[in-house]
Amino acid sequence: LLIASGKGGVGKSSVTTNLAVALAARGKAVGVVDADVWGFSIPRMLGVDKEPSVIDSMLVPPTAHGVRCISMGFFAEEDQAVIWRGPMLHKALEQFLTDVFWDEPDFLLVDLPPGTGDVSLSLSQYLPRSEVYIVTTPQVAAQRVAQRAAAMAEKVKLEVKGVIENMSWFTGDDGKRYEIFGSGGGQELADKVGAPLLGQIPLRVDLREGSDTGQPVTAVEPDSEVGRAFAALAERIDVELAPTRRYNKGLTLIDG
Repeated sequence: LLIASGKGGVGKSSVTTNLAVALAARGKAVGVVDADVWGFSIPRMLGVDKEPSVIDSMLVPPTAHGVRCISMGFFAEEDQAVIWRGPMLHKALEQFLTDVFWDEPDFLLVDLPPGTGDVSLSLSQYLPRSEVYIVTTPQVAAQRVAQRAAAMAEKVKLEVKGVIENMSWFTGDDGKRYEIFGSGGGQELADKVGAPLLGQIPLRVDLREGSDTGQPVTAVEPDSEVGRAFAALAERIDVELAPTRRYNKGLTLIDG
């Protein structure tokens, strides 16, 4: 599942993290590839406190909240700039996919960098049957830029399975909903790309705090407003969309 956005600042990585935890809470085997090589953040958001281990020349990704994770963040300092492009990016992503022991995950989420650059093109080659999920906000400007990510998917023949609208509203102490970034952007994008609007995630302080402290809200407050929104999103993806398994199930021996 390629989690994409046209621009930064829409909460794509926090959506990836919390969706992964919500899927794991449903009893699924889940892995996350942090493919945002320049702006890696998944290990911090997921609360991973261990480095990958090596067994028989394969990297074994660490696990937090039931989710396995690999990221450039394990191989670069927090304040180190990764100045890569082209072949180096291509090789790093290849290793994340082929030299890491993922076992047989039900879901492998890939957190893409914003935009439509080298990383997205490389992954379309390595994972040609991936499904794309577009993250946007209700804001018209974000929706228009996110549409370019959908156009990129179409060009490389990847299917856009759905749109996820983040920061849809804020619920005040008075119990009223306030649409800080406007309304309708997610549905408008979904209509334009011909895919369903899968979920709307409210804007909450605990979502931001959980990302900063490595305590995803879906793990520590599953019954909160945000936790329930991600649980509903995970259920739709797991049950309603039911992505097809991509691995070879192997040979079957026939007697006689």
